[in-house]
Amino acid sequence: MMKRFLRVVWNYHKLLIIILTPVLLLPLPLVIQGKVSECAFILCVMAVYWLTEALPLAATALLPALLFPLFGIMKSSQVAGVYFKDFHLLLIGVICLATSIEKWGLHRRIALRLVTLVGVNPGWLMLGFMNSCAFLSMWVQNTSAVAMVMPIVEAIIQQILNAEGEGEQRQRTMTGTSNLGLELEETEGPCEKNEEPIRTNKEPDEMEYSIPEEAPSQTHAIGQKIEGRYRSKREHMMCKGLCLSITYSSSIGGIATLPGTSPNLIFSEYIHQFYPECTSINFGNWIVLCLPISIIALLLSWIWLHWMFIGSDFRVLFRPSGERSESETATARIIEEDYNTLGPMSPQEVVTAFIFILMVVLWVFRDPGFMPGWASIFLPEYAGYISDATVALLLGLVFFIMPAHKPSADKHGIKYEAMISWKEFQACMPWEVALLVGGGFALAEGTQVSGLSSWVANLLSPLGSLPIIATVTIACVLVTSVTELASNAATITIFLPILAPLAEAIHVNPLYVLIPTTLCTSFAFLLPSSNPSNAIVFAYGHLTTTDMVKAGIGVNVISVLAVLLAVTTWGIPLFDLDTYPDWAPTPSTSNITGW
Repeated sequence: MMKRFLRVVWNYHKLLIIILTPVLLLPLPLVIQGKVSECAFILCVMAVYWLTEALPLAATALLPALLFPLFGIMKSSQVAGVYFKDFHLLLIGVICLATSIEKWGLHRRIALRLVTLVGVNPGWLMLGFMNSCAFLSMWVQNTSAVAMVMPIVEAIIQQILNAEGEGEQRQRTMTGTSNLGLELEETEGPCEKNEEPIRTNKEPDEMEYSIPEEAPSQTHAIGQKIEGRYRSKREHMMCKGLCLSITYSSSIGGIATLPGTSPNLIFSEYIHQFYPECTSINFGNWIVLCLPISIIALLLSWIWLHWMFIGSDFRVLFRPSGERSESETATARIIEEDYNTLGPMSPQEVVTAFIFILMVVLWVFRDPGFMPGWASIFLPEYAGYISDATVALLLGLVFFIMPAHKPSADKHGIKYEAMISWKEFQACMPWEVALLVGGGFALAEGTQVSGLSSWVANLLSPLGSLPIIATVTIACVLVTSVTELASNAATITIFLPILAPLAEAIHVNPLYVLIPTTLCTSFAFLLPSSNPSNAIVFAYGHLTTTDMVKAGIGVNVISVLAVLLAVTTWGIPLFDLDTYPDWAPTPSTSNITGW
């Protein structure tokens, strides 16, 4: 009876959370009168819903539009005006580019090309795939990058396993022994895997995949049994390392550019909304700060994963190319065959690559800081009106206009097809994250209007007695821990309205606190459910949760230390982090001791 009761409770646990959370928190606005307590009630309810995903993340993001007017914090028209910002236009333009890249296969050409440049030794192969995935993640959503690269990795893994098997079979034949029970089962191609969508607690803007509950004993994601697949521990460890390198590099690469991941864009829009006179947060400055972070974290993570899964003897990386093993020869063959099947670049790929490069150049040189930007030269009267979203939207619309093929006639007349269609764009557009971010902006605005942010900042002001690097480190560790369990976007949305007033209260440049915490929000490496990228690679069946935890702890430490190194060295002169800026409000000398 008790077991049945617990099963019923578990089946309805989300409904119980939805009902009980506001009921248990209701004394907060009832007992403690005031807008601060009412806004705190709404914030706590949303935080619980976001952390537990009792409601869909995007549905929870709509609560400010409902509750702020009911509590008299903001008018409905004011809340609605906060939901759509410059961020959404930038996101639309970037997704247009990503749609064209995926549709015409440019991502596959880039990935295979980067892999061929480093070689097929397992260590170099891992680095090549990490570079490919990190580069793609700079421009498309992290999960999209993993979904693009992982089928290539799985095909190579299967080829390595088959090559090893063929070699051992030949050896057994030569010695007169054969054990058919050890032969590998036939596998389907990676594109034939049938994955069921699930809910994860990360990145609602991206696709989600089912995760086997116990990877070693489940059917492989592409139809092959896990048991008996690997003929040696070394072979199995190499497969684990390759899979983990893909998901980790996607998160590390995504932080390098503003459009690379949702937390970066949310942070950028938050700065523009609440510190409109701050002009230092732009594409050029961001990539100068964060690209070195990505490179450092990527290289050190590669060394860490190589040591854990391939071996500590790095001398094999510099072995002459003529001394390849059978698996390396097979890997080189399949990579070469895959690349040759692509043929020469199609006109559509050329157009996509050109627009992609043009978009990056216009972003970098719109307002580079070290020289006058093109916006101030060619449009001096409207320089302040143009943002990165303007560039993204302009070139994104080109994909809907540019013909994909030469004019051709059929029975219906002249046929015209654009580079991308609206249906294809809709399939890639993360509408959920657009709503989530809008709800975050509304929540941040409400905390400002109600005075909750000032109250929280005053509560945390004792942290001002600590060295600034200690405060930043505590904030980074805190958000890195929370983001393992909650959505990246939800985590940064919750923490921005808290940490910004804290920085003002302790008279520290807000960027000194907000930039590193924003970057650390993307470092969710420990669990398969931490983000959809982890879920994808876990679903292929090579990994266990223990593998991810062991490897993820090291990558987490490396990434956080790389961020702290950046903000305490080249980040200081780049953003003047050691001085309190004129664009930030002067801290109030009055203490807020109550609600």
